[in-house]
Amino acid sequence: MNENKNNFEPKHRPKLEALDNLSLGISMVVALLIGVGIGLGLKNLTGYTWTLWIGVALGIAAAVLNVYKAYKKAAKSFDELENDPRYAHRAKYGDNNFDEDDD
Repeated sequence: MNENKNNFEPKHRPKLEALDNLSLGISMVVALLIGVGIGLGLKNLTGYTWTLWIGVALGIAAAVLNVYKAYKKAAKSFDELENDPRYAHRAKYGDNNFDEDDD
């Protein structure tokens, strides 16, 4: 019975992974909107228009950070696939089994 619990895979795992991938785009938009909100708050607080661009820059930096984190997570999962026996030959020797059309 313990073996079944250790090998248990959640029923909705593919759906959760798809939502995780979709969340990257949403998090980029939200980061930009929060940055613009911070910039508008700074502009209203200080009265200087250029402080709006500080908030926009912070939003862009946060969006880039989100993309970087997603890249690192994807690279880690691809590194795990490299050790999978199904893909070990292709990872070691490359994929030379494709057909090219010579026109």
